[in-house]
Amino acid sequence: MSTPEKPSVYSTEDLLISLCNSVTRVLGMATHSQIHYSGMVQRISKTCLRPEIGCFVLFDGGFSGLVIINFSGQAAMELYANYLLNMGMSKDDLVSSYTSDEVSNVMGELMNQVVGDFTGKVRRELQTHITQNQPKMLVLNKQVMLSVDANLDNPEARRVTFYTGNNNIFYLELAIDRTEFIKLYDFEAQEVPDADALMEQSQSQGSTPAPAPPRPDAAQDDTDALLKSLGM
Repeated sequence: MSTPEKPSVYSTEDLLISLCNSVTRVLGMATHSQIHYSGMVQRISKTCLRPEIGCFVLFDGGFSGLVIINFSGQAAMELYANYLLNMGMSKDDLVSSYTSDEVSNVMGELMNQVVGDFTGKVRRELQTHITQNQPKMLVLNKQVMLSVDANLDNPEARRVTFYTGNNNIFYLELAIDRTEFIKLYDFEAQEVPDADALMEQSQSQGSTPAPAPPRPDAAQDDTDALLKSLGM
């Protein structure tokens, strides 16, 4: 008698890996540089905003949580400069200090794209819905740490170390309600809607339908949408 297959289970660590991949994907594409993260993860008792720039986003829905990214001044300036230079800005127009509001605004914009990429994957791959609020940023001096309470019932918290192309360091912290997603049956991950195909279909109503063009895969749709949101 064959043993029935155990159902697939997605835990906190699986969600964390998905979030880490969103960080490397979004920041890597935005800055055209290599972003990577440590193979080790820390279990932590609380999440904090730490020097020099702390960004956080709350999300809610199928499960609730908090994402924090704490950038060193050097990491923030590297990502800020690479992002704006890739957008076509002159090097002479860049600010020279991480304490500038312009640097914080860019970090907040990138943070928003990271969490948006993550929540999109959650909706498609785990078939649940979560929404995010707008990122909040604080420039902190070396004597200040702020604890952030996400008001979770049964929280789990993790911290992962990231490295930029120049080996500057920043930290991702994730706090979520303890949860597991158990796959009941096989299903295809939802594809990202193709806006061009939908518009073409609408315009062709009432006329002889033309053969549909080959549909790009979901990963390519993701990439195109992300580049568009970054202004590229």
